[in-house]
Amino acid sequence: MENTKPYTLEDLIYLMARLRGPKGCPWDQQQVFKSIVPHTLEEVYEVIDTIEREDWNHLQDELGDLLFQVVFYARLAEEGELFDLKQIIDQLVSKLIRRHPHVFPEGSLYTSSDRSTDVLEVNQQWESIKEQERQSRQRLSAMDEIPLALPALNRASKIQKRAANLGFDWPDPMGVLDKIEEEIHELREAIASGNLDAIQDEAGDLLFAQVNLCRHLTLDPEQALRSTNRKFEQRFRYVEQQVLSGKGRFQDYCLEELDQFWQEAKKGEQQ
Repeated sequence: MENTKPYTLEDLIYLMARLRGPKGCPWDQQQVFKSIVPHTLEEVYEVIDTIEREDWNHLQDELGDLLFQVVFYARLAEEGELFDLKQIIDQLVSKLIRRHPHVFPEGSLYTSSDRSTDVLEVNQQWESIKEQERQSRQRLSAMDEIPLALPALNRASKIQKRAANLGFDWPDPMGVLDKIEEEIHELREAIASGNLDAIQDEAGDLLFAQVNLCRHLTLDPEQALRSTNRKFEQRFRYVEQQVLSGKGRFQDYCLEELDQFWQEAKKGEQQ
């Protein structure tokens, strides 16, 4: 029977219960928290990819897939008598009200404020409130509660941000650039020594400093690198096309000839 009105969140919750129920889907019935984590990561990256490609026609579908992951976790928690989706939503709304006193001045969802604020003030207030929340959980270090599973670039940025909030930071981007030059020099020395452990250590320091520069320039290092990845891929595809339409094999071209194709690809982007 065809549905005559849009399905709701309650319908999605019911669907999830059916999938996990006695006569549900065998695959869904076998899942536990850890087993669906890889699928959650995949769905997050698909949402990001769709947004960055501005593929708005498919964004709704990808967001739905991501929402399903949340509902799945909530169902597993409910079955384990831990919490349910309503409690997740209640906690989320309460937290967001608490973290936005400039919007909800009396701590109530339905109160309003005429006070104007700017983005800088809001960000400082947000971090201050989050710091108070962390202290209330008896956190021992500013580095606590930074997920180990985060992509390394994002985690580096969060580590630096926590330290900066306590005043441990370069005053401006120029100081970070000086640090990058220092790290490049140290990496050259490590490479000359042939010590692989030292090379890895110094290469990591250089990457960490570059993430710091992105933070000072208000850039997201993960997004910056993804943009460069796309750019390299597009240019390399052009190089491949030139090779295939010419001699047919990369081995038949010297590096200077391949670089010429690369420069042509760059010029094509500027037209």
